[in-house]
Amino acid sequence: MATALRCFRHLPSLLYRPSFAMARGQPQAPAACPALPPDGCRLCVHQLLLTRQLATKKAKGKGQTQAKVNISAALVEDIINLEETSEDMQAVVEALKEDFSRNLSVRTSPGALDHIIVVTKDGKFPLNQLGQISQKSPQLIVVNMASFPESTAAATKAIRECGMNLNPEVDGTIIRVPIPKVTREHRENLAKLAKQSTNKSKEALRKVRSKSVNQVKKFKSKVSEDTIWLLEKQIQQMADSATAEMDKLLAAKTKELLG
Repeated sequence: MATALRCFRHLPSLLYRPSFAMARGQPQAPAACPALPPDGCRLCVHQLLLTRQLATKKAKGKGQTQAKVNISAALVEDIINLEETSEDMQAVVEALKEDFSRNLSVRTSPGALDHIIVVTKDGKFPLNQLGQISQKSPQLIVVNMASFPESTAAATKAIRECGMNLNPEVDGTIIRVPIPKVTREHRENLAKLAKQSTNKSKEALRKVRSKSVNQVKKFKSKVSEDTIWLLEKQIQQMADSATAEMDKLLAAKTKELLG
């Protein structure tokens, strides 16, 4: 062990010596490493560093992509459940899809208000559980809060703050929701909301990734560094794939909203 440590201590100076690569066809051992064999550790370390350097340069080259890591979930199930991680990441993507479909449409429909969350003294409830939602005309949606009149103010606030650019008007237990005209400004506001929703989803995705990476790191003392590195790489690739899917969703929704 002491001999190996002395070898690594001399690596910085060795890497800058022309004689490091080979002298008379053989690597030359430093004085502090008398036990170094002819094909000893220095040549192996040099080859390892060179391989990593070339791999990094190739990955950074134009049009080049790094090799994909594909670890069998069964082989690492004692460390982390990769299938569960993938499902959690996909759930974030699906939630964004649902948000786009439900809340970000040029034409506001009664169904778009169904799942607006209303905060009451008794807890949080979807709007359609507290009031009857109907469309009286193409320009007006009405929410009847007669069943829960005490929640009328909370429902009005939830509609106003839902991010759909709605300005509800209250008449007793009746909430009238004028549907905004489809102007260029309205379209641009919806596109901004789509981007905000995507950024929130990406933050949720990063939390899933961090949680999984931290789970893997707990096993540093039990498995090899290579295994840890490969697992982290796999998790990052899964996150990158989900991020790319969200970017595509955002691009499509933005194109739809801006017409």
